[in-house]
Parts: sequence; C-alpha cells; structure tokens
Amino acid sequence: MTTARPITHYGETVLHRPTAPVTRFDAELADLVEVMFASMYAAQGCGLAANQIGVDRQVFVYDCTDADGKAYKGHVVNPELHLPEGADRGLVEEDEGCLSVPGQTAPMARPGWASVTGVDKDGRPVTVEGTGQLARCLQHEWDHLQGRVYVDRLPAKRRKQVLTAANLPTARPS
Repeated sequence: MTTARPITHYGETVLHRPTAPVTRFDAELADLVEVMFASMYAAQGCGLAANQIGVDRQVFVYDCTDADGKAYKGHVVNPELHLPEGADRGLVEEDEGCLSVPGQTAPMARPGWASVTGVDKDGRPVTVEGTGQLARCLQHEWDHLQGRVYVDRLPAKRRKQVLTAANLPTARPS
C-alpha cells in the first residue's frame, strides 16, 4: 500500500518557486506518481502537483470530470499548458479551492477549455484536453508547477481574506 504524504501549505517555499523538469524516467518517478495519487485521494482532492507534497519536480496528477461529466484520470510530467487566445478564451468564473489553502474557495475566472502536453512516467507523449472542472484542474496544477497558487491570482485584499481565514501567512516567502 502506498503511503500518502502531507500536503504543503501556502507560505512553504517549495510552493512559491518554479519546479525542476524531470530528467530521469525510472522507478523513483513511478513511485512518486503513486504517492501523489494516494496523497490527493487522502486529502480528497481532484488534482495535485508534486510541490504540494514537497517535491520539486514538474509532475501533476488529476482525477476529475469535464463539462459533460466524463471522468478523466492520469498524470503529466513536464507539462506545457495551451489555452485559447483572444475572443475565444471563453472565461468561466467559478469558485476555486486548493489543498494548499485548506477549507477556502474564491471566485476565479479561467478559460473554459485547456490542453496540456507533456509525457507520462515512462517518457511517452501525453496530451490532455478538456472543459469544465478538467480544464480548471489542468490550469490550476500547471500554475503550481510554475510556483503560483490560485490565491496569487486574486486581488490583494481578497487574497489576504482567504489566507487569513485559512490561518496561513498572507505574504509569499521571499
């Protein structure tokens, strides 16, 4: 049985810097993906980036549905995010939360469609695209790997309210 790791919270340095690309595709990476799924499920999440369990690597896992209710589950290593541009962005505002900011949500506008390309734990090419919760999850987890937590996208006053309510520091570490 794979053991879940604790979730890192806003204010912990590993969440606030870009993660390192994966260069070795081996048993250690496969184990990390398993631990990430276990940690995500233990925390009752639908997505998890490696830095959310303290690991400085470009990997995320997901298990969520698209706008039509179709379920998607997988992982992406070294992802690249692709979003619609210009008038096609189709922003959708919904409450968004994060395991690293427990118990809090805030309205967040994001494009209603997103795609991620990368590789899997064995180095094989992967493309994931979706709408609804899946699109939001792909963007949210990619943000984590860039050193950004969703509250960083909020206006300063709202960010402070959300972080204070979660009993977390209101400033990013320097």
